[in-house]
Amino acid sequence: MAEPILKPKRPPKSRTTLTDTGVKKAADKSARTRAREFAMQALYQHLVGRNDTDSIDAFTRDLVGFHKADSAHYDALLRGCIESAGVLDESIVPLLDRQMAEISPVEHAVLWIGAYEFRHCPDVPYRVVINECIELAKAFGGTDGHKYVNGVLHKMAPSFRADEVAADQAR
Repeated sequence: MAEPILKPKRPPKSRTTLTDTGVKKAADKSARTRAREFAMQALYQHLVGRNDTDSIDAFTRDLVGFHKADSAHYDALLRGCIESAGVLDESIVPLLDRQMAEISPVEHAVLWIGAYEFRHCPDVPYRVVINECIELAKAFGGTDGHKYVNGVLHKMAPSFRADEVAADQAR
């Protein structure tokens, strides 16, 4: 009689706030995190499709789950990033190791969000800005895009949040 084939037991799934891919579960996301996700998707549409801001905004507001997002923060990110795209790119380009045209539209949008929040959202700690942008890049970007975003934003932070970065490093 043949012995039954035993399969290795999988450890029981833990009840964490992360999915199998390491992304936060939708139910555990803050309204600002959701706003960043919707803004990133809208900025992607702007970068790739060159659609006008009002059309992108109307489309995005109709997406499932938008009602759970911080719409004021979404508005600030979407309109602020598009209106100040040139200034944001001027902050980003010197920190890149390649041409902006070689950066994926997802990473480009995420870097815009990071640069915008560094400049215009002092209520958001710089480490939170970086972490949120890394999570966006992990969820929507290429395999190692989050590492690139992390490196660029860490170089950028002292330019806009010098006191905050210095205080953090002094700890």
